[in-house]
Amino acid sequence: MDVLILIVAFVVILFGAELFTNGIEWFGRKLGLAEGAVGSVLAAVGTALPETMIPIIAILSGGGSESSHGIGVGAILGAPFMLSTLAMFVTGVAVLYVARNRPKRDEMIVDTKVLAHDMRYFGIAYAIAIGAAFLPLEPAWLKWIVALVLIAIYGWYVKGHFEDDPSVDLEDLAPLRFNRLDRATPNDALAIPRLRVVNVQVLAALGLIILGAVFFVGAVENLATTIGIDPVILALVIAPIATELPEKFNSVIWVRQGKDTLAMGNITGAMVFQSTIPTVVALLFAADAWHFSEDSRVAFLSAGIAFAASAVIFIPMARSGRLLGKNLLIGGLFYVAYLGIVAASLMGAF
Repeated sequence: MDVLILIVAFVVILFGAELFTNGIEWFGRKLGLAEGAVGSVLAAVGTALPETMIPIIAILSGGGSESSHGIGVGAILGAPFMLSTLAMFVTGVAVLYVARNRPKRDEMIVDTKVLAHDMRYFGIAYAIAIGAAFLPLEPAWLKWIVALVLIAIYGWYVKGHFEDDPSVDLEDLAPLRFNRLDRATPNDALAIPRLRVVNVQVLAALGLIILGAVFFVGAVENLATTIGIDPVILALVIAPIATELPEKFNSVIWVRQGKDTLAMGNITGAMVFQSTIPTVVALLFAADAWHFSEDSRVAFLSAGIAFAASAVIFIPMARSGRLLGKNLLIGGLFYVAYLGIVAASLMGAF
């Protein structure tokens, strides 16, 4: 039964992702936003919501228990790790799959300045967030200051994207899916939908993604319990896969459409968001759990893996001004390497 629920939820998420990518592009077009703002802010935040809700709910509704705080922190650490490794790998596979039909093969048609901008903010914000884990438990206000700094960093990051020049052109957009439901607007390919219809489609798509993710997570948790997987592994590895990786099929859809900046911005923007806002929740409400210790060192090692994978992928891009799909596959190697470390730890190797 859980396997059937898993499959149905996965289909719902994919359908929601297709509606969302179509709707969010039109939303950016109606508001005159740049491609970076659409992919790195709107799409990234929208599709990161299901994963973000797990640590927030675990921390705020767990009654302050050590286990709930641990689950929340594990999920927060798991998101940037998964995005910088497995999400990159999936996108790289998509690029290689469509490479034979592209003029530059697996060279991605991306705005490398936008991606470099995202990764600079991610590197700075996540380094500050992880650095807070080495602060003493008392006084607690030290971590509150870090939380304010992270909020300011993300606010400045969003401001920069929204001030960019618009770059979403009408000829690049597929007709809005929900426009056929609006009798006040023609249904031909060149029809410009009304903003309210665009909003309805985006909200409906997000609803489908979140609904699918909820059932997806529930099925994965039941399977994990049946198989006997440790709860820490569930929080750090399985939960981010279940809630965030399916939404990254937005990136696969955009790769298929040749919109590589949107595809990559959807991931890099989510990395900036996940390294700031959910971390703020941990710093304010679970400061005792956001602390590096012998018990948490394997969990916080995921941050080191995230930094390493990001550096290997994006430093060459920044130097050459080119991003190749095959380079994204490196993320998969880092993901497998970390799983090996986790498995060794569970078997008492550390």
